[in-house]
Amino acid sequence: MNYEPLKKYVVELSEIMVAPPVGDFHHPCIVVSKGSRYTMQLWDWGNWTNNIALRQIALHQNRQDELFAYEKGSVLNFLDQQRPDGGIEIVIFSDKESDYAAKLPHRNVHKPVLAQHVAFILKYNPDTGWVKEIFPKLKAFINYYEKNAKHESGLFYFFDDFAIGVDNDPATFYRPDNSSASIFLNSLMYMELGAMAYIANAIGNEADAAIYQQKQAELKDAINTHCYDEKDGMYYSCDINLRPIDPNVKLHSGAPRHYSTLIQRLGCWSSFLPLWAGIPTKEQAERIVKENLLDEKGFWAPYGIRSLSKYEKMYRLIASSNPSSWHGGVWILSNYFVVKGLLRYGYVAEGEELAKKTLDLLAEDYAKNGAFHEYYDPETGEGLCNKGFSSWNLLAMNMLAYFEGGEVIEEFL
Repeated sequence: MNYEPLKKYVVELSEIMVAPPVGDFHHPCIVVSKGSRYTMQLWDWGNWTNNIALRQIALHQNRQDELFAYEKGSVLNFLDQQRPDGGIEIVIFSDKESDYAAKLPHRNVHKPVLAQHVAFILKYNPDTGWVKEIFPKLKAFINYYEKNAKHESGLFYFFDDFAIGVDNDPATFYRPDNSSASIFLNSLMYMELGAMAYIANAIGNEADAAIYQQKQAELKDAINTHCYDEKDGMYYSCDINLRPIDPNVKLHSGAPRHYSTLIQRLGCWSSFLPLWAGIPTKEQAERIVKENLLDEKGFWAPYGIRSLSKYEKMYRLIASSNPSSWHGGVWILSNYFVVKGLLRYGYVAEGEELAKKTLDLLAEDYAKNGAFHEYYDPETGEGLCNKGFSSWNLLAMNMLAYFEGGEVIEEFL
């Protein structure tokens, strides 16, 4: 397939994804698109993944140096709005007093991708001066999670189902508060701790680097202990909504529960995120890929990875923006992470096949509709929702670079 029209369109979209300082955003930054309400908003993992795509496009245009101020400014805008307890909102606004901002619930915080964003910037621009200044704030951000969202099992959990990134993942969606030790969240946190070690080493702080390496190793053990299911050869989220053991109550006292989590055998695409993070052993990865990922009745579809396995009773393909639906539709971002995981573990043919499916999907959508959609029908490739969506769909350029044999911009790992 001729990808030149796709490449040209991606470059055009990238030109409206950076913006100058405005209102409470005191620094230039990466946005979803200028000229819309999203110019006034920064969303956590979207900002980071958009940066990965934009740096690939900047490399294509030989304009890498121009991007640094927007990359750095994106992180600084989030840190400018950090709370005294270290928490940062999932989405921040250039007008903090806006009605929209005031109406949003504020329980879940910025997903653990902030240090990863800094580490990514450092990888391609080794200026450590500004990083040394913000490192205490990054530590406070991690400390917030450890103090407020870490379970006795060693896993991290969401406070509720608001804006979790994979909006209606059944492991979290409409579940009780503080009950979901999500494999999505814990895979991101595993990499976040690694990013903290990477940053600490870069600024010459070997003591903190060792601390975060140890924390990362402990989380890996917790993920493999509680989230890996030997029966299915698959990682899952865990339910931590268990009543406490009361030593003063005789009922069940002869054999109280000896476990701290209950595994949730729900087939969500985020069960493959540990591949991207490098958590499984080689043997575990083989089972994940061969027994689960490549199952055409479950995840492996003509146009990519179903965001929810077709085996699940919750599977359905609908157009929804509140929440965005991850109940089976193909998302470009999840395809991207799964491609990276496959390549990381040596499944090159499978990774290339999935990358090509993704590129063909976007190329066909643009040829037919003159735009991208937010997510797609896995069987037909038809756009299901939000025509005109750009954001992380621009990661197509990273996959194109791989096929063309050029330099591929990748996360810090």
